[in-house]
Amino acid sequence: MNAQAITRILIALATLMFSSLSLAATPEEVIRPIQDRWAEIKYRLPEAQQADQYRALAEQARKLVENHPATAEVLIWEGIVLSSEAGVRGGLGALSLVKEARDRLEAALKLNDKALNGSAYTSLATLYAKVPGWPIGFGDKERADAYFKKSLVINPDGIDPNFFYGEYLAERDQVREARTYLETALKAPGRPGRELADSGRRQEIQAMMKKLEKLERETR
Repeated sequence: MNAQAITRILIALATLMFSSLSLAATPEEVIRPIQDRWAEIKYRLPEAQQADQYRALAEQARKLVENHPATAEVLIWEGIVLSSEAGVRGGLGALSLVKEARDRLEAALKLNDKALNGSAYTSLATLYAKVPGWPIGFGDKERADAYFKKSLVINPDGIDPNFFYGEYLAERDQVREARTYLETALKAPGRPGRELADSGRRQEIQAMMKKLEKLERETR
């Protein structure tokens, strides 16, 4: 057997091994690079630099979806990244991004509504809460409330559903109720491998609780 034949065999074996590893990877392992990069962008970069980085990350997430079209976790993370990009870009130009995000999250729900502890519900609820309503956008406070409650049934002690529902309630001037959910979020157990995201989220929770305290003092 000549050297070229041996080389071709080795390349073929390496390709088969890589494919096997990819197929064997769990959804959590597949999305980990997206999660890690998202946390770095959100909590380590100035907001002015985030939009383009989210755009690049959304393209990376889209490729993962193409390779794993039936994996809810991958769709959820593409939706989260698109939502994050829309949030920092703002304005009417962000509407196409939030519509894309909504479509990905709804597709994830159809596959597995409990994936990532109900994160699709949490993210959809946040979109419906923050996006303007008709005729500009698809925002819907009643639907947001319903999705938040579904996410909390699945993950009652989670940092994200409690934080975002607390934020939603605070924006609707339900200060006492908001504080309850924010306190639960602050006590949420850490997520292995997501230390940066947890640390950044806790800072957001603490900042919101200080705002609520100030509001309560002003209204006494």
